[in-house]
Amino acid sequence: MSSDRVELSQEMLSAALGDRWPQADVNAAAELLLGGEGQFPSGIRSLPADLVSAVQRERLLAAMLRATAELGYREVSVQDVLDRAGVSRPTFYEHFENKEDCFLAAFDAASARLRKRLEAAAEPDEGWRERLRLSLEELLRFVTDDPDAAMSLVVDGRAASPAALARRDELLDHFSSSLDAQVRTETPAADGPSAIAAAGIVGGIEALLYSRLNRGETDGIQTLLPSLMYFAVLPYEGHKVASEELALSVG
Repeated sequence: MSSDRVELSQEMLSAALGDRWPQADVNAAAELLLGGEGQFPSGIRSLPADLVSAVQRERLLAAMLRATAELGYREVSVQDVLDRAGVSRPTFYEHFENKEDCFLAAFDAASARLRKRLEAAAEPDEGWRERLRLSLEELLRFVTDDPDAAMSLVVDGRAASPAALARRDELLDHFSSSLDAQVRTETPAADGPSAIAAAGIVGGIEALLYSRLNRGETDGIQTLLPSLMYFAVLPYEGHKVASEELALSVG
C-alpha cells in the first residue's frame, strides 16, 4: 500500500456509516479494503452498491483531511486527494463538485466527530468545572488521536474559503454557548461575567491549539490541561479557585 494512502478500519467505518447497513456488510467492506491494500478489488459484486459508494465517499473525506494536513488547503489538488484515497477521478466527481465541496464535507464530518466525543466525555451529573475538565481532556486527546481532522478544523478552516470560515465560526459559537449555558446552571447571571467571557475562553483555547498545530508541536499536548483550566475558570471564579486547577496533575 502507498505510504500516503489512508486506511479505514472497521471501527472508523462503523462510526461513520452508523446503522444504515448491516454490521456484517460493514465488516466485510473493511476486510476487503484491508485485503486490497486500501482499495476495493475491481469488479466487486459481493456488497450492496450503495454501501460501496458510501465507503468510497468516506475514503475521499479521510484523504482530503490527510492531504490538507500535509500540504495545506490552498496547495491541495484533487489529484492529491485521489492519490491518498485510491479512487478514480470519476468516483470523486460522483460525490463532490470540486475540491472545496469535498473539504467542506470533510470539515463537517470532523466537526461532528469532535462534538460527539466532547459530549460523550462530559458527565452530566458533575459540576461545570469537572464537565469542562473532562471535555478539555477529550479535546486534547482528539488532537492526538485524529491529527488530520484537528488540523483541518483549527488551522485550515481559517484559510480554506468563506464557507469554511463560516463553519469554523459556527463550531466555536457552539462551544461558547455550551460553556456559557453550563456555567449559568450553577451561577446566577447577575453574579458572573457576560456571555462574551465564554467566547473569549473558547477563542483563546482555539488560538493556542492553532499555534501548536501550525508549528507541529503536539507532542505532550495533554500537559496543557491545567493551564487551560486555569484560563477558563479565572473569569468565573477568580484567581484563587483557578489556581487550584494549576495544582492538579494530568491523568
